[in-house]
Amino acid sequence: MKHVIQTLVCGTTLLLVSLGASADLPEEMPGMEQMWQIIQQQQAEIEALKNRQKDTAQQAADADEKAEAAVVAVEESTATGSGALLSDKTSIGGYGEMHYNNLDSKEEIDFHRFVLFFGHEFTDNIRMYSELELEHAVSGDSENGEVELEQAYLEFDINENLQAKGGLFLLPVGILNETHEPPTFYGVERNPVEKNIIPTTWWAGGAAVNGEIAPGWSYDVAIHEGLKTSAANNYKVRSGRQKTSEAVADDLASTGRLKWTGIPGVEVAGTVQYQSDITQGESMAGHAWLYEAHTDIQRGPFGLRALYAMWDLSGDGPESIGADKQEGYYIEPSYKFNEKIGVFARYNQWDNAAGSSSNSEMKQYDLGVNYWPHPDVVLKADVQQQDNEGKKNDNGFNLGIGFQY
Repeated sequence: MKHVIQTLVCGTTLLLVSLGASADLPEEMPGMEQMWQIIQQQQAEIEALKNRQKDTAQQAADADEKAEAAVVAVEESTATGSGALLSDKTSIGGYGEMHYNNLDSKEEIDFHRFVLFFGHEFTDNIRMYSELELEHAVSGDSENGEVELEQAYLEFDINENLQAKGGLFLLPVGILNETHEPPTFYGVERNPVEKNIIPTTWWAGGAAVNGEIAPGWSYDVAIHEGLKTSAANNYKVRSGRQKTSEAVADDLASTGRLKWTGIPGVEVAGTVQYQSDITQGESMAGHAWLYEAHTDIQRGPFGLRALYAMWDLSGDGPESIGADKQEGYYIEPSYKFNEKIGVFARYNQWDNAAGSSSNSEMKQYDLGVNYWPHPDVVLKADVQQQDNEGKKNDNGFNLGIGFQY
């Protein structure tokens, strides 16, 4: 290589000399050694430029790698709950409903419920669910409403057919207790049987397992806080809900449900609950048993819901006023003309003092229509008529609007 360059330099020098004195040439031309030193210096500068270019490219690559690492770190932080951003593992939802009641007992507009749902999946096998509810729009001293934590529990997958959960959850009983978003049922108000006998909505703090024992067959078993009724409220079960607010836990309750869904659109289920003292030791009452059975059918445009529930309370206190037996049932046929319009009729009968000889039984007829402009949005209208001899009947009509998301 060196000899080639020297030859080129010599040729160039001879060419320049042959051009004559008219050319603008320096008085003294550099020698071969000087020319070689100049070429080596230029080569060194070219190599330095190449190295700087490589360094710049490496710095750019390092910067891209750091930026990508930062994005991954944010995503991982979010997924593990240590970040403030939402991810595909965190879900938000809720529902709400407003009612207009024009009845013998009242004429009012009430935003009955506004509920926020939050869920998070920590891993493929561990998740959290929660619901925070505001009732009657305003909460506080001397206000009509209240803020309630309706669900807050962790769920664990033990295997494909077994899950366990702990915390505050809705009890597995009835049709509406676990699924009561406005677009999912007919009628502006929840039916009086599940409200007064079960009593919906009913949640408790405790632990539970649920699973599948065969295709179409599932079960739930839970141990949780019990009710706390008293003679002051005539041992009515609805007044005994403790809502996991410093709930007295001297006497826990056990609940079990068996459910069959072997045919699409058909559910048949039964629940049994036991509590050894429904007053938590405060009055003359003993054990309490709840028995509930229902069917929920939706086959094509035709629907049918039917439910029976009964409480059996022991002790001199409940027996003295007939509250040792509290029961009720309803039957609700329905028909959907299309995806947007459906009609229903319902007969309700319940009695919170069925053990007495007095006329304490309540009857109510409902007839109404639901309109769904969207599957998660519903407008409702119904009329109610009560037929209770010797008692004040509460007749009139109700309008409602509701949503879920």
